[in-house]
Amino acid sequence: MNILVVEDEKKLAGFIRKGLEENGFAVTVSHEGNEAYTLATTGSYDLIILDIMLPGRDGLSILKNLRDRHNTIPVILVTARSESNERVYGLTLGADDYIPKPFFMDELIARIQAVLRRTSGKNLSILHAGDLRVNLIAREVRRGKEDIVLTPREFSLLEYLMRSPGRIFTRTQILDHVWGYDFDPQTNLVDVCIQRLRSKIDPTKGEPLIETVRGVGYRFRRSEAD
Repeated sequence: MNILVVEDEKKLAGFIRKGLEENGFAVTVSHEGNEAYTLATTGSYDLIILDIMLPGRDGLSILKNLRDRHNTIPVILVTARSESNERVYGLTLGADDYIPKPFFMDELIARIQAVLRRTSGKNLSILHAGDLRVNLIAREVRRGKEDIVLTPREFSLLEYLMRSPGRIFTRTQILDHVWGYDFDPQTNLVDVCIQRLRSKIDPTKGEPLIETVRGVGYRFRRSEAD
């Protein structure tokens, strides 16, 4: 899942980003309110972690404008402990939860998962492809009757491809979304991860779920029902 982190304290933003990426999330970070609002209204995110006090447009203004535009993306406010009135106002505006500073990463992850459980319908939280079933909330993968154990990065890669069956993704697109870093385009990082993922979800010979498009990238095979 793709999360937008809006936090002007760069050290805290880095801490949040590292913790989320270690748990398999793709993360975009913004340190300024106007830029964050543009990202929130033009990008595709599953959840926003939004600090209230920001340079430029403040967090509550961003939240209000999103809800005025009928944008229902889940929002978790990050607040100082003394900002009780602003927390109440933020919930009134349509925030889904808040977390006061300072906080532990485990608590933030738990709050993200709770918000996503509340705001995601069952059909949106489960991805299917034949007998492959991916639970995005519980982060569980099964093929037939077999449980498949994936690393957080492998899970993110599988989810990214499965969300758009038949669409071809370049290695650069995959690197940007799944890793969130600027790598040398010639790196074989994506290819290695694809091979590991294939060995887990396609343990037997047959038509692979993840197809190689020679000279371009990869795509998740579209089922006949699609």
